[in-house]
Amino acid sequence: MRVFLLLAFVVLQVSGTAFGADVPRKSPEFAILPPGGRQYLLSQYRGDVVALEFAFTTCPHCQHSARLLSQFKKDYGAKGFQPLIVAFNPMAGMLVPEFVSMTGADFPVGASPRETVLQYLGVPDNLRLVVPQMVLIDRNGNIRYQSPADGSDKFFDERVLRTRIEELLKERAGAVRPVSSKRK
Repeated sequence: MRVFLLLAFVVLQVSGTAFGADVPRKSPEFAILPPGGRQYLLSQYRGDVVALEFAFTTCPHCQHSARLLSQFKKDYGAKGFQPLIVAFNPMAGMLVPEFVSMTGADFPVGASPRETVLQYLGVPDNLRLVVPQMVLIDRNGNIRYQSPADGSDKFFDERVLRTRIEELLKERAGAVRPVSSKRK
């Protein structure tokens, strides 16, 4: 019986960390380093609804997601929606210009070290991480949605993302929402 309980505890702990940190939670500051330019700080976009994608520049799913974010920027930018992409694959800083050219991303795209990305997402460095990863941040700087570390086609479904973005755009800045400060 003890072995079963211990095994159940371990499974619950592993499955909990496989999905990243709790949401909602306050978004920590994050710096995006574009090639040859000034860094963008996530805090610059406070008051906007932000989709922050963490991608590999060579990943076809990440490229598709970038194109989708460009469309969302056209559809919702005037309402306060801001997409951002952070590449964190090896040599990402050198590959970002080609990624931007290939995807047509018309919003800030830059790079960051893998360790910084994992820390932001609340994911241990020994966990298998599927890309792209994304968080949706409300106007008050709270992470309200986060894709699971092990991936989710449903999270990146256009209709699901649109619904979530529209929901966040309807909320006004300063509205009180419960925010968890717990991190796994």
